[in-house]
This record gives sequence, C-alpha cells and structure tokens, in this order.
Amino acid sequence: MAGRITEHIFAVGGAIRDALLGLPVKDRDWVVVGSTPERMAAQGYLPVGKDFPVFLHPRTQQEYALARTERKTARGYKGFAVQASPEVTLEEDLARRDLSINAMAVPAEFAALEGAALLAHLQDPYGGLQDLQRKVFRHVTPAFREDPVRILRVARFAARFSDFSVAPETLALMQEMVVDGEVDHLVPERVWQEIERGLMSERPSRMFEVLRDCGALRVLLPEVDRLWGIPQRPEHHPEVDTGIHLMMVLDMSARLNLSLPVRVACLFHDLGKGTTPADVLPRHIGHEVRSAKLLRSVCERLRVPTDCRTLADTVAREHGHIHRSGDLNAAALMRLLERCDALRQPARMQEILWACECDARGRLGLENSPYPQRQRLSQALACVLAVPTAPIASQAQAEGLTGIEVGQRIQAARIAALKALDEAAAT
Repeated sequence: MAGRITEHIFAVGGAIRDALLGLPVKDRDWVVVGSTPERMAAQGYLPVGKDFPVFLHPRTQQEYALARTERKTARGYKGFAVQASPEVTLEEDLARRDLSINAMAVPAEFAALEGAALLAHLQDPYGGLQDLQRKVFRHVTPAFREDPVRILRVARFAARFSDFSVAPETLALMQEMVVDGEVDHLVPERVWQEIERGLMSERPSRMFEVLRDCGALRVLLPEVDRLWGIPQRPEHHPEVDTGIHLMMVLDMSARLNLSLPVRVACLFHDLGKGTTPADVLPRHIGHEVRSAKLLRSVCERLRVPTDCRTLADTVAREHGHIHRSGDLNAAALMRLLERCDALRQPARMQEILWACECDARGRLGLENSPYPQRQRLSQALACVLAVPTAPIASQAQAEGLTGIEVGQRIQAARIAALKALDEAAAT
C-alpha cells in the first residue's frame, strides 16, 4: 500500500556497547521503528509499559519498545511527555538517550554478530563508537539536562568503566543541572538504586568522584561529601584525608568482591569524622557514635534496605573495638561478640569483620597488610558457639538456679572457653 511505513526492529543501548567492548551481553533492549500498539498486539506482543509503549515478546519475553521521542514538562525524572508513533525514526529515538556510547543500534537480524561483522551493520548517528574507543562519556544532545537521573547514571558508569573519563562539556552540563536544582527533585528510591549499582561495580570510588566533581554529592549525600579535607592522624592514616580514605575502603570492598551490605557499611563507617570539632582534629574521639547516628538518618532518607543499614550501624559503632580486639581479654571479647549479635547471627559477624578489614587495608601503603583480627574473632566466635549450653543450663537448674543466674553460668563457661583458646594460642 502506498505510503505504508515499514516496520524495523533494532537492538540498542548497553547490549551494543558491551558487545563492542567484548563484554558478555546479559540483557538486550529492542526498539521497534514504524509500528503501532495495535500492530504489536496483533503479532502476539503483550503490552506492559505504563508511561510509554513497551511490549513483551510472545516467545522470549524480552522487552520491545516502540520508537519514541520525549519532551520535558516538569522537574524531576518523571516530568516527560512521550510521543510514540510510526513516524519516529531510529535517529530520533537514539537522540533521547543519555550517552553516545549508549546511543548505537544494530538491526535485529545482525544483533548476534561480533567484532568487524557487527561493526558493518552499526547505526551510530552520534559518534558512540569513537567515544567508546577514546573511553569518554559524552552526552548525546543538550536534552541530557532534562533528566537528573542521568547524572547518577554517568557516575555509576564511571564506577563500572573505571578507565573512562567524563567529557568536559558533559561535566559542565552536569554542574549546571546541579546549580539549577534538578538534582533536588530526585526521588530517594531512584537515588539509592543507582548508588547501589555503583557500589557493586568494579571501582565504586569513581562514582563518588564524579558526583563530587559535578557538585551532586553535596546535594545527595552531604554527610559523605564533607569528609574530604578532614585530616586524620598520619600514624594511623598515611593518606591523612578522610575522603581519600573512604574511597580506598570502598575500592578494597570491591577488590575483595564483598556483598552490598558490606560495601554500604564501608561507605558509612566514618561519617562522624565530618562532624569532629575543628579544635580536636586530627583526632576523632567518639566518631563511632556520631557515625551511627548520621548513617541512620541517611538510611532513612534514601530508603536503604534493612540488612544494609543494620550491618552499617554495627560496623560504625564497633569498628574501633574490632581493630583493637587483639588487646581484649576473654570477658571483653565476649562482650564485643554480644554487641555485634554474633552468637545469633554468625554469618553476619563475618560480614562485619570483612568491612573492618576493608577499613584497615583502605589506607595508603597498607592495602596488602594482614588483618589478624578477623581470624582471631572468627576463631573466638567458633569457640563460643561450640560451648554446649544445654547441659550447663540443666546442671544450673538442678542446682536451683533460674533465669539470669542460668545465663550467667553459661556466660562464665563461654568466657572460660575463650581464656583456654587464648592460652592455647600463646603456647
């Protein structure tokens, strides 16, 4: 029929970027040019999009989105009017994407190709391939400024592709967005979603460096931002600057491939140092308690998951004691384990110890240093858990003891076991 628009399907975005980088492609995004919701439904696609036309493939269940354009209507990342029609071209759809390296496409029939074969079919209207080769994050069009989430995405990409840099003009645009107040309108859940993904990336420090460079960190996490320039005692922290220390701790957590709760605990463990009175610097007396109070506020504000916030709270309060645990006697060691709830949650105690090891090794020149505290406390916990409490309780009850007295008898047996462990280690 004359004037009929031909339907074309393209693989777009991150899948193309990762394929060109030689990385595994996990999920593919598909764009359909020249179609309508009615045509998609007639072919068996299931509509699932609320804000714009997205459909699930009837067989693969992958998402297919109709080509669309977006127009800014209000502040924040949801303030957009979307137009999806058969007349929207592939180039127009790619123009709304954040970075040039994410604005490339390949026809669906060639999407599985690799290397030179893939390049032969690459649709690249905004220079994404060149930026990929130069390892540069560059925005596609000035419309980048319309979505403040893009600031977080660039920072998160920096944590994943740690040898990439932000193009000067893109950084300038991000700084303008912060000054204009766009970041103030981000919803907490979206902020945390991006921070979480950045924390789990190859080099988390890069995310915070980019956020700091554009001024967004001061808005989103002022408790973290103010740590830069805060001095620490050089005999304990050769890097001196608390912000630099924090970045080293985060990167150590990534190097050791630790869980999200551990990385969150690393991020928040020293927040209290940012509120240390100037007249007592570089000492930070009582910063652990202040850190715990501040992180509770941050976690509430950003809707941080409960497992992350509870681990971070314990690490903030106890990391100093754990660092010095080699000097504790059996009774003090037992109290430390109890404060960490180690007997009830032994696996969680291991995560606490890993976070403390990251803190100890996240210091200039100490990156490869041993952390014997983790081994000693792990052995101490295993020793305590091995104490047979049931017969001790039964014996105590047979002697007429009840309640607290039974608990004290069990406690004494555990402390005795810890003393025996220390004595054996000393011989």
